[in-house]
Amino acid sequence: MVGGRLRQWAAALKRDVLALWFAYRHPGTPLIAKILAMLIVAYTLSPIDLIPDFVPVLGYLDELVLLPGAIYLAIKLIPADVLAQCRRQAATWDATHNARPKSYTAAAVIVLIWLALAWLIWRIAARLWRG
Repeated sequence: MVGGRLRQWAAALKRDVLALWFAYRHPGTPLIAKILAMLIVAYTLSPIDLIPDFVPVLGYLDELVLLPGAIYLAIKLIPADVLAQCRRQAATWDATHNARPKSYTAAAVIVLIWLALAWLIWRIAARLWRG
């Protein structure tokens, strides 16, 4: 029973991410919703996570809490008629394509964020080491 509901919830999230992909390109989507949708779609379609899944507890925090919350907020910011049209487009796209799209640009941005954080930690450690 719970497994079935969880599968439905995951399928709805997948559908909504795809709908957001269409919504951020739709002229009827408000600017703030477009920006949020673009960030969500880029992160979701990136083959690399900001917080890798092998990190205990935190690795799944983005997929289980942050991402659904962001998707919900973005959906609330999109007018109902635009969202309905984008959901129809998403359903059509999903039915005609085998794989979901990937965003290698988003993956590159995430890698750059990790490199910047590593550099920052290294600089701080070097200052502490020198005294």
